[in-house]
Formats: sequence, structure tokens, C-alpha cells
Amino acid sequence: MNQRQPALGFIFVTLFIDILGLGLIIPVLPELIKQYVGGNTSQASFYSGALIAVYALMQFICAPILGSLSDQYGRRPIILLSLFGLGVDYIILAVSPNLAWFFVGRVIAGMTSGSISAATAYIADISPPEKRAQNFGIIGAAFGLGFIAGPALGGLLGKTGLHVPFWVAAGITLANWLYGLLILPESLSLENRRKFSWTRANPIDSIQNLNKYPVVLALTFSIVLSSLAQNALQTNWVLYTGYKFNWDTGQVGLSLALVGITAAIMQGGVIRILLPKLGERRAILLGQITSMLSFIFYGLASEGWMMYAIIIAGAIGSVGGPALQGLISKSVADNEQGAVQGSIASLNSLTGIVGPVIGSVAFSYFISDAAPLKIPGIAFFLGAGCIALSLILILRAFNTPVIKERLT
Repeated sequence: MNQRQPALGFIFVTLFIDILGLGLIIPVLPELIKQYVGGNTSQASFYSGALIAVYALMQFICAPILGSLSDQYGRRPIILLSLFGLGVDYIILAVSPNLAWFFVGRVIAGMTSGSISAATAYIADISPPEKRAQNFGIIGAAFGLGFIAGPALGGLLGKTGLHVPFWVAAGITLANWLYGLLILPESLSLENRRKFSWTRANPIDSIQNLNKYPVVLALTFSIVLSSLAQNALQTNWVLYTGYKFNWDTGQVGLSLALVGITAAIMQGGVIRILLPKLGERRAILLGQITSMLSFIFYGLASEGWMMYAIIIAGAIGSVGGPALQGLISKSVADNEQGAVQGSIASLNSLTGIVGPVIGSVAFSYFISDAAPLKIPGIAFFLGAGCIALSLILILRAFNTPVIKERLT
């Protein structure tokens, strides 16, 4: 019991540094790619998308493998492997003489990208069932804070040189790896370990293996649908706000910072007060309905200030994710937490490819002269539809005896 708080703190720091590192390179990566393709913006855009796709594909293949390995060997080695792989990726990006090396780095990062699924399983290991949903909130808090600090710091460092943010990201990631190597205790007890199986670990079979938990499969796909909506939103945010409200980069940055701040406040603190009062069922429903309405209002907003208001009001929707993760965790055996989280991460990686494509293509068409009706907010409306489907899956799952027993 004495290890729980220090371990939970390390997991928070690990996730924060993961997002901080990614945020550091956001402001400079497009410009660096542009240099490698002779300043051609169109080609730079293509290669940026290709790098995202390569990373997501490797994550889709490898996340279930890492999750299953964590069920046999423990969460600690997978978290450390992920941190080390990410650090190596940043070093490769920092020294790369050409664009080909960027793909090498992204392949390595995608293959070792098990930190989130292993960290989620780690939290499940060290948290009693009634506290899991609250503790899962630290994931959102880490994302929020990293999302605020990373791009801001990356923008400042990028002024001294486009390679500098990569070196800084590598340094903090490998420093965290070293700290974890020396300090982080293992969370998975020997009696709760399960032998690795390639049948369970490959991405297709890992998803099919969720059939043994039909309710968990439904809840997993509800998470995937919500992730699909979120990826479509993220891709269109800059395009939509620039087209409709003439926002410049400063206003876009301010709005994204507000997203990070509200996420950190909600999931880092407010959720610990709300969840015990609401219970998992109402928290999940509140989160889904609020998120769906937020997407609709984003698409309908007629003034720029409305977007800020929706961000603040819609922050309450973030209470649903940790509650849903907690419910899934309570519905799975202790020796399968890693495999299930790996399957979720694998499926979510695909939404990182599909969501941006759907969102950008829909936006492009519905603001063009070819569209029968101009709907700039189409990506947000499609996202709301995905969340509505997610809500239907959740409501159906709530009516099953297994979930009724576990709901608080």
C-alpha cells in the first residue's frame, strides 16, 4: 500500500512528459519537413500525414503485443521500453539528415508506444475497484497540462533552432526513463500474471478476444467512436476557426490552451469530487451527452467568443472517459488488464488515421462550390453523430446483468 502514491505520481509524470515531448515538436515539425522538401507546402503536408499514418499503423500492430507482454512480464518493463523508444525517436529526428530518417524514428516510436495502455493497466493494478475511475482521471490531467506546456515551450525553443525542441524532448524523456529504471516499482503481482500468447497479441485476434467479454467489446467500441469524433475535431479546429471566424495562430493557440487548462482542472481535481457523488452510470451519461452537445454547438457557433464558452461549458464532458475506463477495468480479469488496454489503444490508433481524413474531406467538400449546401461545421456534426452511436452502445451495455452488478 505504501507504494501506491509514489507509483501513481510517476505514472502521472510519465504521461505528462509523453505529451509534453509531443507538444514540444508540434510547432517545429512541419517547418522542418518543409525544409527537407525544398519549401513545398503541398509536399510537406503530404509527408506530415504520411508520418502520422506510419506511427498509427505501427501502434495498431504493436499495442496489443505490448499489452499482452505486460500481462506476463509486468507493466514496468513495458513503460520503460516505451519511454526509451520515444527518446530514441526524438534523437533520430534531431540528427536526421533527410526525411527518410523521420520515418525510421516514427516506426520505432509506434512500435514501442505502449506507455498509455501499460500506464492505464498500472493504475488498475494499484487502485481498488471503487477508486479506479477517479485515478484514471490523472491520464486526462496529464494530457491537459502537457498540451498546454509542450507547444508553448516548443515554440520558444524553435526560435533558437528547429532541431533544439527534439533534443530537449529526448532529454526529458530519457531522464524520466532513468528515473523509472531506478525508482518505479512493479504493480502486477506474480499471481495475476498470464502467459504471453501470439494468438491474443496480434491486433485482429486481440480484438476478437474481446468477444469473451461482450459488454466490454461494446464499451470499447463506444470509446473508439468517441475517439473518432475527437480526431475529426482536432484536424478541423484550425481550418474551421480560420474559415468562419478569421482566427490567427494566436487565437488558435489560446483556444487550445484553454482546452488543456479545463481538462487538467476537471480530470485532475473536479472529477474526484464529482464521481463519488454521481456514480459511474450518471457520470458516463453526463459525459457523453455533454460532449455530443458541445460538438453540435461548435458547428452552429456564429461568433468566435462562443467557441471559448463551449470549451468551458463542455469541459464537464471529460468526466465520462475515466468513468468508462473504470467500468471496463472492473469488468476484466486482473491478468488481462494489459491485453484489453492494448486492444483499446490499437483500435484508437486507427481513428488517428480515419478521423482526420473523414473530417478534412467533409470540411473541404462542404465549403466548396460543389456542395449543395455550405456546412462549415460538418465535421463537428459528424462527430456528434459518432458520439450518439457511442451513447447507444453504452445504454445497451447498461442493461446487461454484468454491468448492472458493477455500476455505482
